[in-house]
Amino acid sequence: MEKTPSGTSVGVADPYAHVDRCDHCTDEGRCRFAVEQGDRDPEFANARSREEFRCPVVGALDEEGLTGAWEWVDCPHFRCRNRDRECERCGLEEHRMAHDDERPLLEEHHLSYRAGSSDEGDPNHEITVFLCRWCHAKVHDSWASVHEDANPDPEAIAEREGRRSRAQSELGFRSAADRFDVGGDDGNEADTGGDDDSPSHGGVE
Repeated sequence: MEKTPSGTSVGVADPYAHVDRCDHCTDEGRCRFAVEQGDRDPEFANARSREEFRCPVVGALDEEGLTGAWEWVDCPHFRCRNRDRECERCGLEEHRMAHDDERPLLEEHHLSYRAGSSDEGDPNHEITVFLCRWCHAKVHDSWASVHEDANPDPEAIAEREGRRSRAQSELGFRSAADRFDVGGDDGNEADTGGDDDSPSHGGVE
């Protein structure tokens, strides 16, 4: 099992098994890092330029799967930070209210840390997923793994439903306020023009 720098478990044996694609890889299979940050690694950027910036892992787009000559672990600039806003382990979804400073239900969890190169010479890459804070604690306490099929903790469900209830109550309160807009146009216009039947002051006596 992989470990964090402090020695606690990250909850997986192979971080790359949880990778969909590199953050720098475009939908067209090109390396955004080489295009936009090539000055940080000219040799890498020049090599990608000679291949029209094609990702060396993705390979040809008209072929099934990853057909390039490299694996993700081979790329010195690989990075994958998961953006799915649900727990990787139990599936709990984030629920936050506007202008809410409550602690988030989900926390970013590192499966691998970027720290130069390992003792074997391979680069270490930043790979993250989201875990609810209950699963996050269990994984770091070394008695749960990220990839096991688990149900949300009862406390997590209660917290999520409580936030949903508060959000719905707030929405209902705002809707009522909109229906009874004080000082707004409620269909009764103020009498500003006087009585239409009143005699005119100029013309007929």
